[in-house]
Amino acid sequence: MRKGAKMESSRGTALVTGASSGIGRETAIKLSKEYFQVVAVARRSERLEELANRARNIIPRSVDLSDAPALENFCDEISGFPEPVSVLINSAGYSIRWAIEDVSLSAIRRLFEVNLFALIRLTQACLPGMRRLRRGTIVNLSSIVGKFPFPTSGVYSATKHAVEAVSDALRMEVRPFGIRVVTIRPSLIATEFNEVANRLTGDLLSRTDPDYRPVYQGYRAGMSKLFSDIAIPGPELIASIILEAVLSDSPKAAYAAGPFVKELLGARTQMDDDAFDLFMTEKTGLKGLKV
Repeated sequence: MRKGAKMESSRGTALVTGASSGIGRETAIKLSKEYFQVVAVARRSERLEELANRARNIIPRSVDLSDAPALENFCDEISGFPEPVSVLINSAGYSIRWAIEDVSLSAIRRLFEVNLFALIRLTQACLPGMRRLRRGTIVNLSSIVGKFPFPTSGVYSATKHAVEAVSDALRMEVRPFGIRVVTIRPSLIATEFNEVANRLTGDLLSRTDPDYRPVYQGYRAGMSKLFSDIAIPGPELIASIILEAVLSDSPKAAYAAGPFVKELLGARTQMDDDAFDLFMTEKTGLKGLKV
């Protein structure tokens, strides 16, 4: 915490991860405008300082969520806040796009550290204060792929499947204390997320076994067709839904928004496993592919 920073506000203290860009940043701004004192957490300190200079009631805190000791130190700091965190927005996360055979275990571990383990640890750190208050709201950012994967997104989807499971269990566990748990399932949103995923993934075709090249090529062609001529909303859409859930007296267990929520996520809820497998194989350009 910055020296001299105060934790006093009319609505309480909110902690937002992934606050340096995208959905996390917009959420931090919206919460600050609603008179929450916002602890904005991310790796990029310069982005956080810019955010704090722009919006009132924002305290920047640079933490690398993939660094276990740094995360643990920050969790110790949370326990010493003058005012307990009453709103936790677990927004931090990123993606890599590889076929399961191509992705390294070290890359998988880091992805789980940020997308799942840090979410759980921060939740554990904030819950004692929420229990003392007998109120609180925890918002966990999942994805529509938390309910189904795209090809090459199996590892990222696995982290979001896990977020869904943790959120569902936690919701029942903490409801007796007046604590609400909300899951948000964005689809494609115009943020840096896709750019970062592409950079971390790199040139797949130059590194993969030749057997997989037709798979990657077919998938890319299918996805280009699927995503052609669609309007991609900005992060304000999801940030507004998060704010609605935080301010609601009775938020829904889960919200979903963005392209393909009805077409793909809706199909997942209506079809059995075999039917949905065939449906997605066709949608993603891999139907009938033989190598």
